[in-house]
Amino acid sequence: MGKRDGIGIGLLGFGVIGGAVARVLTQRAEVLAHEVGCPVRLRKVLEKDTSKATASRMDPGLFTTDAAEVLGDPQVDIVVEALGGENPAYDFIKDALGAGKYVVTCNKEVMAKHGPEFASLAGERAVDILYEASVGGGIPLIAPFKQALLANEISAIHAIINGTTNYILTRMASEGMDFSTALGEAQRLGYAEPDPTFDIEAIDPCYKLTILAMLAFHTLVRPEDVYHEGISRLSSRDFRYARELGYEIKLLAIAKEKDGSIEVRVHPVFLPEDLLLAKVDGVYNAVQVEGDLVGRVLFYGQGAGPAATCSAVFADIIDVGRRINLGVGLSHELKLDASKKLKSISEIETRYYLRMSTVDRPGVLAKISRILGDLGISISSVIQKESDVSADAAEIVLMTYPAVESAMREAMSEIERLDVVREISNFVRVED
Repeated sequence: MGKRDGIGIGLLGFGVIGGAVARVLTQRAEVLAHEVGCPVRLRKVLEKDTSKATASRMDPGLFTTDAAEVLGDPQVDIVVEALGGENPAYDFIKDALGAGKYVVTCNKEVMAKHGPEFASLAGERAVDILYEASVGGGIPLIAPFKQALLANEISAIHAIINGTTNYILTRMASEGMDFSTALGEAQRLGYAEPDPTFDIEAIDPCYKLTILAMLAFHTLVRPEDVYHEGISRLSSRDFRYARELGYEIKLLAIAKEKDGSIEVRVHPVFLPEDLLLAKVDGVYNAVQVEGDLVGRVLFYGQGAGPAATCSAVFADIIDVGRRINLGVGLSHELKLDASKKLKSISEIETRYYLRMSTVDRPGVLAKISRILGDLGISISSVIQKESDVSADAAEIVLMTYPAVESAMREAMSEIERLDVVREISNFVRVED
């Protein structure tokens, strides 16, 4: 055993995750004590819904509706924040660190927005904030960036880090479903919330990529720096054409560093079907990291759910508990380089898929090609699909060679003004 006779846990929130944390603390007390070196005890639980205390069959004396009873309790060494959202989590975490308590959180939003501030405050008080569960659920990601990958210069991250959207896209690809049908199925199965905006508009992976990019590139990245675009524009047609062209469609979180500039973006992409990331289906997550020493590595597993999230939370609790027991303080200082430039989406260079509806007559493609060529954009392949003679309509699908986004945007604006083009139905970036 170690130097302490026990370590106290204060739990903020008793919802799905908080309740699971409380159960594991109770059911695996002996295992935790063995791993940490002394008993780990739940001291206080903050929960506004007092009925949950009764339903839990736990000691009612553990529960309180007053955060000060948790944050000010001298027997609480580690505060586990399981509330979610920015507020009041931000104030509670700040107060806990200010009081010299360690913090473990699974809150992606508050860490993306305030992580550097928390790290600085933790350093001042010789404590720490750990957040393994904030990205990728049970997949070990944060710890590898802090430790195993630290000697590497990371050049790129490509990640599928939202299980809801990955499930929807998998169903659209495999069953030919349209977006609304696949979303409805995800909601019925509990994979998507009644209000799915956070997931389908790519806000959730935006927060997660912000955290990963800061760790990988050691520079300040804010959620507003991350370009994000959701999946609601995708049609079953796009999946059919993608498969025909040898691609899968995924919502990909991308972070790259080259020549001192960083790009961070989340949006649907065409991925070559033979890549490992293209084969990640359903609610699973995967994060591919490229480093100069380690090469390319892939982290894969369940990205959400109470059990997977609990796994990450308790990894952090055990880590912190051991340090407290041995009298060791801060283990990782977040050092950020302010000199690196963050690229806007208009500056990126990639390939593009373009699907458009045009009139069905000779010379249409020539007019489109002229606009693209004038802006330095070359066409790699083009297919005319499904002519409808009665409606005088045709669908043109084309793929470009690498081009700068600003030029592609200008080209699409000019193409839409052509009298032979009815609409640009969709436009998706390609990540080879």
